[in-house]
This record gives sequence, C-alpha cells and structure tokens, in this order.
Amino acid sequence: MPLNAQSTTPSTQQTNNKDCIYYKELMKIQILLVSLLIFLLLDHVACAGRAPLQTVAADPYASAIVLDADSGKTLFSRNADAAVYPASTLKLMVLLIILDRIEQGLLTLDEMVPVTVEAYKMGGSQVYLDPKEQFPVEELLYALMIQSANDAAVALASHIAGTKEEFVILMNKKAEELGMKNTRFFSVHGLPPAKDQKVDVTTARDFGILCRHLSKNPEVFKYTGTRVRDFRGGEFIMRTHNHLLEKVDGCDGFKTGYFTKAGFSIAATAKKGGVRIIAIVMGSKDRKIRDAKAIELLAKGFAMVPARPEPLRTGTKTPSTDKQTAASVQSDDQTVPPAVQSQEPYSSAAGNGWGKFFIGLLFGFFLYAIVDIFVLKQRRRRRKFR
Repeated sequence: MPLNAQSTTPSTQQTNNKDCIYYKELMKIQILLVSLLIFLLLDHVACAGRAPLQTVAADPYASAIVLDADSGKTLFSRNADAAVYPASTLKLMVLLIILDRIEQGLLTLDEMVPVTVEAYKMGGSQVYLDPKEQFPVEELLYALMIQSANDAAVALASHIAGTKEEFVILMNKKAEELGMKNTRFFSVHGLPPAKDQKVDVTTARDFGILCRHLSKNPEVFKYTGTRVRDFRGGEFIMRTHNHLLEKVDGCDGFKTGYFTKAGFSIAATAKKGGVRIIAIVMGSKDRKIRDAKAIELLAKGFAMVPARPEPLRTGTKTPSTDKQTAASVQSDDQTVPPAVQSQEPYSSAAGNGWGKFFIGLLFGFFLYAIVDIFVLKQRRRRRKFR
C-alpha cells in the first residue's frame, strides 16, 4: 500500500498543479470581466447627473444667416433662431470685451499677461503656454484668433477678470447689452462641457448681432484677418483655421469653431465695393461643406446689395443701437427661439443613457455566465478523465 501510494503521488500532484494553473487563468478572465462591469457602472453613475449633449450638427448646416453689415438688414436666414453650440467662435466675444477695455483705457496692448497653471493645463487647440512665461496682451490676442488657443483665452480672461468664471459673467453681460437674447455663455473657450458644466448656447441670429458690432471696429480685422504669424519668437507658427481668408476676395475675418456635437461653424465677413457682408453658418457636419456654403452665402449677399461709396469716417457712431438693430431684423423663417437657460437642446437625451447602460450590463453578465459555464464544463471533463 505504501509503495502504491508512493508511485501515484507525483502523478497526482502534477495533475493538480496543472489544474491549479488552468483554473487560475480562468479566474483571471472572470475577474477581468467583473472589473470591466464595475468600471462601466461607476463611469455611468459619475455621468448620471449630467445629461449628454444632443448633436446639433446637420447637413448641410444647422442654421445660417446673411447680413448687410452697414444697414443690419437680413439678406437670408435659415433656422436662424435654432439653438446651436458656438464652440470656438465664441472667442469673438472674448476679443470684443478685451478691445472694449483697451478703448476705455483699462487695458493696454503691451500689458504683460502672466500664464496661470489653469491656462497651462488647457487642452485642445493651444500655443503651449508655460506658467514660467508671460506675454503681451496683443500677442495673446493673435493666438486667440489665429490659433484659436484655449490656453491664451484662459490666460487673458484670468488676467482681466481675476478668474475665467468672472470673465464669463462679463461675456453674458455684453451679450445682453447687444440684444443677443438667446445666447448663454459658460466658458471662455467653447470646448465641450466637462462634468457639472453646461454647454455654451447661441443662435445664428445672435451671432450675426455680435459680428456686426465687431465689424465697426477696424482693430478686429488686424487679428481675424491674419493668416500666419510667429509665436514665441518663431518657435511656434500659428496658422488660421479660416480658409475663406485665402479663397474669398475681400474676406478679412472672423473665425471658425468646431467640436463633434456642435459641428463645424464659421462667422465670416468680406468687403467689396463699399459693401460689407456677414455670413454665419452654424453646425455643419463637414468642414468643406461649411466653407462652401459660407462662400455661397457671401456671394448671395453681395449680389443682393448694390455697391455703395465708402462712408466718410467722422468718428461718430450711427444713431441706431445694436439693440434696435436686433429688434428690427426680419426673419425668413418662423423658428421659435429656444429656452436657452433650461439647456433644452440636450436634456431630452438624458433618458436614453440608462437604457443603453442596462443593455450593456446585461450583455456583460451574459458574457460572464458563458465563461462561468465553460469553466464548470472544463472542471467536469478533467475530473472524468482523471
């Protein structure tokens, strides 16, 4: 008996060792599946309080408007009051506030702006600012308009208002003064909202009001009309995203914007024969289509307005205010303005997230069950032939 036990013991131990290794590998697969399910659950719970953004991008675009800059007359509009996400085009409001401060003597172009850690950490389009650096206001304005630099936007906003949140208050106050009734800003850069934040919302009509106001200041075109410029002594070359500057005769501004849900947008302007036309295209699914439509709309505008002699520059503003202009603009459609404050453009999609999550959860448990059944079958088979 002892001899028999002694002869079978090594074989039994060898089999047991193989089984242990085999079951450990299967256990790793089970643990991996469980970990994946837990991760998905925690990720969904973390996002549960934030409704997902609804895609506003459309083909050929979500909304558009064409204006005669001098008279403020609407030459064309389509869904001009539909809620859209401005993305980086909202940096035009940042530019306006800064130029207003310079005009009021509260800020100078050569004033040095320190780079904050918050600006340094900004992602997306940037000029890679470092907290050890500081730049003149003017250099950062070029970065803001040409490169669409998010880090420059945060650095400027923090320098002027103390924090970017305080600067956003200035942006909304200015929007209200101009009569941009369906616009609400929540950022200084236009990026998709992070957790517990809301998305910037505007309309093509509101943006037309902003751009018409900008067009009255010649300094605007110095920044929005520049195609290429050195930054940081030539270490970084900034190139504009506004390809209409090189494609359209007389085009000298303004700016483009994009993120996936918002689509491709552009606020463009050109001047020929004493006539300045402004074309706003919001939420196109394709960049090339956006540019093509903007070019088409600018041409449409010039075809509708006869050439006029250049007005004498007396240094005085026209009697009509921007609020009056906003009220007098006529629409070619009957789109009802959305309730911007309630963030309705994306709240309707909130319920779909839980449904997709539970489907994914059930699928995960189904996979786990298959692996578990496979493990049990393998155990029985090994015992049978042991």
